[in-house]
Amino acid sequence: MQAKKRYLLVLLSCAFLAYCYFGGYRLKSEDITHFTEESLPTYVDTWKDQLYERDLEPAPHLRRTGNSYGVRKGNSNIVNQKCRMETCFDFTRCMKDFKVYVYPTADESTGEVPLTPSAVYQKVLDVISESRYYTPDPSQACLFVLAIDTLDRDNLSADYVRNVPSRLQRLKLWNGGRNHVVFNLYSGTWPDYSEDDLGFDTGEAILAKASMSVTSFRPGFDISIPLFHKNHPEKGGEPGFVSTNNFPINKKYLLAFKGKRYVHGIGSETRNSLYHLHNERDIVLVTTCRHGKSWKELKDERCDEDNTEYDR
Repeated sequence: MQAKKRYLLVLLSCAFLAYCYFGGYRLKSEDITHFTEESLPTYVDTWKDQLYERDLEPAPHLRRTGNSYGVRKGNSNIVNQKCRMETCFDFTRCMKDFKVYVYPTADESTGEVPLTPSAVYQKVLDVISESRYYTPDPSQACLFVLAIDTLDRDNLSADYVRNVPSRLQRLKLWNGGRNHVVFNLYSGTWPDYSEDDLGFDTGEAILAKASMSVTSFRPGFDISIPLFHKNHPEKGGEPGFVSTNNFPINKKYLLAFKGKRYVHGIGSETRNSLYHLHNERDIVLVTTCRHGKSWKELKDERCDEDNTEYDR
């Protein structure tokens, strides 16, 4: 009987402590000052569901380490995990209109060697510069896009731009990254290809990135973009044939993928599982083992069948 009373007392104590912890956090979070709807420009209406009552706690993997600012040992990409639109974005710059400023590739005031962006990044800059949102006047800009090419952050790549931290510090408008957008397609390098290692501190900048890790993605702030090929056209061809906004559209293929399959190493687990979903009808996922000099020595029991299906 005494043992039952002790167990009951322990359970009640745990419940009380949990209530104090979570209840206290809720009261604390309600004290956070947010932008009011009246203070936002009219074109931000579509963002309102992303702006209010956001959880400002660090990402779970950082809470476990007691690191509330995202600074991780051995990783030079220091991302402020607390950033949300209401904490790391200056809406006062966007009150009149939504304009985007693209930095010049050569800043004479710094005396630095002019940058030559890769062909892929130049397409990104051209599209923005030719859009109706572009402004050549930084004082009128809501968003800022770097001329520094950050698309490929594999330091073994020919397109890898070095000394990015020092280049950023020389930008008078950088302001810790606030109201800036940083684009990235590839990150990390051999042998581990860490998805979070860009080699520089993005600060309060919005990260528009392909293959972004769920542990570093900041909901309502960062942007997940598709990984596109370097030969992807800068502009579209003929007008499309969209006649309705209904979804899903009745198409022959629901999902399609064709690419290499790594039989070992980083990334092999995902593509090795695709054949389970391939049904040859509306879901077509085909891979080939033919890559690298030693693929024949490393191929598994499914390679011959997969290569045949890939060629077909």
